[in-house]
Amino acid sequence: MTSRDVIVITGTGGMGMAIARRLGAGRCIVLADVDQRSLDVAVGVLSSEGHEVVGVVTDVSDRASVVTLASAAAERGTLRALVHTAGVSPAQADAARIVAVDVVGTAHVLEVFADHVVPGTVAVCIASMAGAMAPLPAEIEQALGATPTDELAALPVLDPSRLDPGSAYAVAKRANQCRVRAASVPWGARGGRVVSISPGVISTPMGQQELASETGAIMRQMVAMSAAKRLGTPDDISAAVEFLISPAASFITGTDLLIDGGVVAALAFTPR
Repeated sequence: MTSRDVIVITGTGGMGMAIARRLGAGRCIVLADVDQRSLDVAVGVLSSEGHEVVGVVTDVSDRASVVTLASAAAERGTLRALVHTAGVSPAQADAARIVAVDVVGTAHVLEVFADHVVPGTVAVCIASMAGAMAPLPAEIEQALGATPTDELAALPVLDPSRLDPGSAYAVAKRANQCRVRAASVPWGARGGRVVSISPGVISTPMGQQELASETGAIMRQMVAMSAAKRLGTPDDISAAVEFLISPAASFITGTDLLIDGGVVAALAFTPR
């Protein structure tokens, strides 16, 4: 790839930065975050390490903001990969904000960037193992995947008044998985692919914040009963992203990859 091949990464947290380092060499990184200060720090760090990087302040819950991000990326070259890590967790936001950022924001990103797909472009959306723990009736999953973005927040299943932050997050991440399945069709028509990754408990600042929250003890218990018996690292996720955007994964689209150290399996098969 040439230096004018563009990698767009939303989110400057631990996973976003690990992915930028793994994918960025020889490519133009367009880095997005809602917080100007965090973005400036991340751009400074990556630039000092020799990466070509441009920062664009972006609120993914605002479609116009995502359009600005996509236009900035298009000005710099050909979109080769889009890695959407931006999101908020139950320890960081209420149910309404989780729906706006994690559900509607993901839909905005997939929809807006679809216009910039060329053969070989790949999108990877970061969901969560929480989505694997929240299976929904087929008709609701269909609605989460196919409802027009501007009508998505009005779905009853996403009504913040009926959700606490934890349940909103689980439904949101299930929605991400559904949205990826649906988006693989229009992206595929242009020669692109879309996949999601559902991480387990990852040792990022966000992950540590969740571990320090009132649900932290439950999370540690799940890790302890898993096969891996450890927290995941940002590098565990960035390695998977590197594979998924590569030609070796050219037959993988419209699906989710669970990277949780075996937590979900342990919950299903450990004797009670």
